[in-house]
Parts: sequence; structure tokens; C-alpha cells
Amino acid sequence: QVQLVESGGGLVQAGDSLRLSCVASGRTVSSYAMGWFRQAPGKEREFVAAIKWNGVRTYYADSVKGRFTISRDNAKNTIYLQMNSLKPEDTAVYYCAADAVAYSPLVHSTQSQYDYWGQGTQVTVSS
Repeated sequence: QVQLVESGGGLVQAGDSLRLSCVASGRTVSSYAMGWFRQAPGKEREFVAAIKWNGVRTYYADSVKGRFTISRDNAKNTIYLQMNSLKPEDTAVYYCAADAVAYSPLVHSTQSQYDYWGQGTQVTVSS
């Protein structure tokens, strides 16, 4: 079993930055791709970013490309989401997730590919 705990959310103004963290426990996630997803009020949960197990490949939703950066520190069993130039439409609960397959050559944007999920952290961006 893997437990994922997100932190770093908060209330910021448009244009500000935040860095989210996701710490894994119970099992190392260094062998697994990791992803960030978000769910805005009244909307479906959507893909934000993903990173390959070894960190050499990343993948972003078009809506965050150029503003958000996903990274990982496998020694700390932690992944990050650096969010710059935040917009009100980035307001959502942000979730991290761990891929189901070890050493996958792929990074996925589909939720069904992820086995473990955190409880989420709220990000609110005011205009």
C-alpha cells in the first residue's frame, strides 16, 4: 500500500506562485510514474502533469504548459508541482497519484492508469 499526502496549497492572487509537494509512504514510489490531477468545483477531475519514474520525461496539460513544472526527488519519495503565473481558473483541489506499473516507459494522462491517490490540497487563486 502507498499513502500519498499532498501539501502546499493555499490562497494566492493571480500571477503568484505556489509549490505543491506530495510525500509517499508505505512503499517507495521511485519506480513509478507519478501524476498531478485537479478538480475544480462542479467539474470533472482532470490531468495536470506527469513524470516518468526516473524523471527524464514529463507531460503537461496544454492549460498549464509553460507555467507548471513537475519534478521528483526519489531519495525523499516526494514529487513536486511548481505553479507559476497562477490564474483564477487554476483554482481546484490538486491530487497526486502513483502509476500502477513499475518502471513504465510511459507517462499517462488517464486517471485509470493510476492506482494510488492522495487526499488533495486546495489551491485558490483570486483575481
